[in-house]
Amino acid sequence: MASGSSSSGNADQKRQRALPVPKGVADAKTFTPDSSIASDVIPSVNFGDRANDRQPDMILLHYTGMPDVEGAITQLCTAGTEVSAHYIVLEDGRIVQCVPESKRAWHAGVAAWAGEDDINSCSIGVEIVNRGHDWGYPDFPLRQIAAVIALCRGIMLRRKVVSHRVLGHSDVAPARKKDPGEKFPWHSLANSGVGHWVQPAPIVRGDALQLGAISDNVSNMQAAFRRYGYNIPTNGKFDGATMEVVTAFQRHFRPERIDGIADRSTMATLHALLESLPPDAAAPTMVAKAK
Repeated sequence: MASGSSSSGNADQKRQRALPVPKGVADAKTFTPDSSIASDVIPSVNFGDRANDRQPDMILLHYTGMPDVEGAITQLCTAGTEVSAHYIVLEDGRIVQCVPESKRAWHAGVAAWAGEDDINSCSIGVEIVNRGHDWGYPDFPLRQIAAVIALCRGIMLRRKVVSHRVLGHSDVAPARKKDPGEKFPWHSLANSGVGHWVQPAPIVRGDALQLGAISDNVSNMQAAFRRYGYNIPTNGKFDGATMEVVTAFQRHFRPERIDGIADRSTMATLHALLESLPPDAAAPTMVAKAK
């Protein structure tokens, strides 16, 4: 049964259930949590130092994409898996910290945003317990989203993270990732001051750019996505990499239709986001002429 559909009594029982601690983690060095609302610390051994003492100024949201929380915690905390995150937000709203914020957790993988390609060094990684697209992709419970908002607001204050630097894994790795996905309520976070959002433009009929197109219009579209931060070529060719970026953008900012086609709604939403950025926030871009 999907989380959030059980009775309040069952939810309370879940809150009392002890968290699974993977073998070998019990002896790991513990630490004082950075967030006052973190209820538990389960230290991961998978982390390192941030490159060049880089201070984190981004929050990257993920879903765990595993069938259960036990498997997720084991994956994120056990030596040899080569993955981790700073925080895990459970379905019942509990927050577990696994890596100190000052350290570089291994959550982003091969990723890029606004000219940076070491996303692990510049970000705080938050894993949200959800089975994900491969396991039925349930809705995110309200209690869990409230916890994500509270956690992110605290991080934003501590780390001076601006709203447009609260992103999803699919934004920085569009070729590989879908999380946290189209069901994630980015609008609710933005209403609480977390993340950048505008009302998506309505979907209407009209001209659109799609796979195979080659033109200056494609170059201009690619340049606009690049100004927002997406790692996209500006070669005037609507290739597979471009389609992946358009799809990731829709999954975050225009979830009503996710088809990788740069229609009027998609482009109007993108330009509204760009116009609402602070003046110095847009990433620089170079436009290559189509051939």
